[in-house]
Amino acid sequence: MSLLSDYASEERTARVMLLLIAEPDDASLGSLIRQVGAGDALRVLGSGDETSALPSDRAAVLHGRAQMLTGDRDAEARIREVLDGRFATVMPGDDHWPAALDDLGDRAPLLLWTRGATSLLSGRLDDRVTVTGSRASTPYGDHVANEIAGDLADREITLVSGGAYGIDGQVHKSALAHGGHTIAVLPAGIDRPYPHGHKELFDRIGDVGLLVSELAPGAAPSRWRFMARSRLLAAMSTTTVIVESGYRSGTLMVAGQAQALGRTVGAVPGPVTSATSSGAHHLLQQGTASLVTHAGDVLDLIGRADTPQEAPARQIGRDAEQAAATKDMPGPAL
Repeated sequence: MSLLSDYASEERTARVMLLLIAEPDDASLGSLIRQVGAGDALRVLGSGDETSALPSDRAAVLHGRAQMLTGDRDAEARIREVLDGRFATVMPGDDHWPAALDDLGDRAPLLLWTRGATSLLSGRLDDRVTVTGSRASTPYGDHVANEIAGDLADREITLVSGGAYGIDGQVHKSALAHGGHTIAVLPAGIDRPYPHGHKELFDRIGDVGLLVSELAPGAAPSRWRFMARSRLLAAMSTTTVIVESGYRSGTLMVAGQAQALGRTVGAVPGPVTSATSSGAHHLLQQGTASLVTHAGDVLDLIGRADTPQEAPARQIGRDAEQAAATKDMPGPAL
C-alpha cells in the first residue's frame, strides 16, 4: 500500500485519496478522520491494520476498496488526474470553507472541488437559499421558480440548486438573468456535467457563479451520489424551498435533511389535481414546510424583511395581476 502512503503526509492530498476510496456521506470514515486525522486514516485503510476508531466491517470494506485502487494498473494516472490542479479544492480550515457544512458532523464532506467564485461559500448562512424541485416540472412550476429565484437574486440572495432539468435549471437561469449569484451542487465530478444537456448552463455558472462537487473529477453520477448530495443542498443554506415535487420524489430528501439540521423549509402549493405538486402538498399538510407563494415569504423564513420600498412594489404587482385576471369575470347575479 506504499502508493497510498506516499500521499498521507499532507492533509489535503490525504483527503483526496480517501475520496477515491470511499463514497460520500460515510459517517464512519468521517468519525475516523475526526479522531486520527486524514493522513493516519489513509495509512490505516491502506495497510488494513485494525483500529478501534472504525467498525471492523466498515474497515474491511474500505481496505478492500483501497486494494482495488492501488491494484489498478491505471491507479497512478487516475491519481494524477485528480491532482492536476484544474479545479480548486476547499477543505475544513480553508478561508472559503462553508462553516454551515460542519453542522453535518461526521457526515460532512471531506473536501469540495470548485469551479468559479469560491468566495460564495464563505458568506453568511442566511445569504444562501436552496430552491429545488421536480425534473419533470410544469409551466406553472417553471414560472413560480423563475419569479422566486429572480426576486431573491435581486435582493442579493445566493440561489443554491442541483443543476438538474426542470426546477433546478430554472432557478439557476433566473438567478443569472437577474445578475445574481448561484451555486450548482453536482452529483458527479466537476468536469463531468450532469445532465449533459446543461453543459452550457454549467459553463456559464462556472464563469460567474460556482460549481461544487464533493466527488473527484471524472466521477460518474449514481443513485447513492444523488441521495448523498441532498444533505449538501440542505446544509448549505438557511432555508430550502420546494417548488413542485412528486410524492416519491428524491427532492423530498432535501427537505427532510434540512428539517433534520434545524433549517427552515418552505413549499410552493400547486393545483390539487397535479401529481407534480403532491410532494409539496404533503410537506405543507404535515407541517414540515411553511407556505411559500413569492419571494417575500422566503425572506420571512430567513428572517429578512423587505425594505419599505420593495414590499409595496411587490404588492402593487400582485394587485395588478389579480385585477387583470378578474376584470372579465361576470359580476354577481341581481
